[in-house]
Amino acid sequence: MNLQQKLAQMLSRLTKIAEEFNVAVYITNQVITDPGGGMFITDPKKPAGGHVLAHAVTIRLMLRKGKREQRVCKIFDAPNLPEGEAISFCILHVYYLCYWLL
Repeated sequence: MNLQQKLAQMLSRLTKIAEEFNVAVYITNQVITDPGGGMFITDPKKPAGGHVLAHAVTIRLMLRKGKREQRVCKIFDAPNLPEGEAISFCILHVYYLCYWLL
């Protein structure tokens, strides 16, 4: 069994637990540089885990540090919201946003 299959199996288990107990599951992920992203892409970072992880989650957010003490949260994929960014927020607001999106 390769790494992607093991990841898919673990994510499937998490999904079943979330549905059985009616709870939200938060998954954090590492960001990697995409060497094949091309020279015209300003931010060549992408989430690790590939398509298996992308298809297993409902809402995908990317958190990053902005200017000075600002933080930026970008919505990449949500069933009921367009892609967009929120700047200078408290990390607690991310939890409320995730709860509201469910």
